[in-house]
Amino acid sequence: MSNLNKVLLIGRLGADPELRYTADGVPVATFNVATSESRKDKSGTRQEKTEWHRVVAWRKLGEIAGEYLKKGRLVYIEGKIQSREYEGKDGVKRKTFEIIASEMKMIGGGGAPQGEERKPYANHNSDDEFVPEIEEDDVPL
Repeated sequence: MSNLNKVLLIGRLGADPELRYTADGVPVATFNVATSESRKDKSGTRQEKTEWHRVVAWRKLGEIAGEYLKKGRLVYIEGKIQSREYEGKDGVKRKTFEIIASEMKMIGGGGAPQGEERKPYANHNSDDEFVPEIEEDDVPL
């Protein structure tokens, strides 16, 4: 049996992406996506739980995320979980888990630069250019 490391998320951005470039000029965007689920407790009160996911998008996908994604935007992310160790400002070693995005679908309108028209739903992956996908009424929420 082979192994599988795959993540599928639909959530909202907590802030605008941060787009940076490596020393070699490779674009990388980082952003946080919130996913929420709700349920009723024993008393019938609705309880909501939100999880935050740190997403990293490289190359063309990172450039697209940096240009089109904005705080509050609903987005579909496909990728893999990756852990990374780093040393904090206080000198303590820490471990973090990130979603390395391989595909992104922007859900809902807005976010296009002024003067550019774009479809409400668009498919982007790390190898492709901007590709219109489906109409807004076709997506179940």
